[in-house]
Amino acid sequence: MTVPCACQNWLRLARGLGPDALGQLMPMFLWLDPQGRISALGPALSKILGPGRLLGARFEQHFRLRCARAGRSGVASALDGRRRISLSLRARPEITLRGSVADVGMGASDGLLLNLSFGIHLAEAVREFGLTETDFAPSDLAMELLYLQEAKATVLNELRALTVRLEDARRSALSEAQTDPLTGVANRRAFDLALERLIRGLGRGGQSFALAHVDLDYFKSVNDTLGHAAGDQLLRNVARVLEEETRRSDLVARVGGDEFVLLLRGASDRDRLHSLGERIIARLEEPFSYGEQTCRISASIGVALSPDYDEPTAEVMLADADAALYLSKRLGKGRCSLASASAAAEGMRA
Repeated sequence: MTVPCACQNWLRLARGLGPDALGQLMPMFLWLDPQGRISALGPALSKILGPGRLLGARFEQHFRLRCARAGRSGVASALDGRRRISLSLRARPEITLRGSVADVGMGASDGLLLNLSFGIHLAEAVREFGLTETDFAPSDLAMELLYLQEAKATVLNELRALTVRLEDARRSALSEAQTDPLTGVANRRAFDLALERLIRGLGRGGQSFALAHVDLDYFKSVNDTLGHAAGDQLLRNVARVLEEETRRSDLVARVGGDEFVLLLRGASDRDRLHSLGERIIARLEEPFSYGEQTCRISASIGVALSPDYDEPTAEVMLADADAALYLSKRLGKGRCSLASASAAAEGMRA
């Protein structure tokens, strides 16, 4: 290896400094004799290789030369003519070292001088070997780069946390915007959106469904006799009953003062729907206690089924469910009526 004149002068200076002084300038230097044995090494490199006999050890005991030239034996031969090298630690082969190499070539005991540093594995090496700023040369930008990397990671973590908080806030706001604040069930907006989704789904082969309109009977008398606090508690109790009698896939919504609607996914059996309505009414007719007072209510229910329509719309289904509801009231309240498939019997559209 030919060494320029200026480099020769520097190498003479480096040799004259001795290992300790050289280690202050290059904490990760490695000096190899012509046989490829370690003659001296910097304090940082010594810290990385760990305790044990290092001086006199062969280069191959601790390092693996990456991309060694084929047919070359011995580290001196393998490095002949090289200015830059890439190594890996035998104890930690995933950690790569990069560096420059110079053939000292000024005496029988001279050999190769390697000045090493970490590449992309800097942060991993600092954590693994407990390196500090003193383990790097004063002119080395490694620690500054590490600080920048850590600062970047901190900023990215904060941004991720902020994104999560914003998404949680968005979902919370969306949930509040679609939830009835008194009963905790869905509100009118949520019901309208869900109904439109179900109707659009029918055109893509989605499940049929039923729409049930529930209106409380005798609720006004509870408000008038026991007050609005009792009425609010009664509405919460009604919402609880409706959720208990329906499935998790169904939707319960409060759309008015004492009006609720149910979206029953996959429901198309008229007998089962009628039985569900009667079961709900029976539970709502159970005595309700508020303080020392006991009151009773009932409910009238009207149901419209999506299979009864060639192309159902929200307006028509709601109108037919309302008509079935008012039929229940005309027949004496506390009843469940299903809209006729022809939507003509018994004044369903009246």
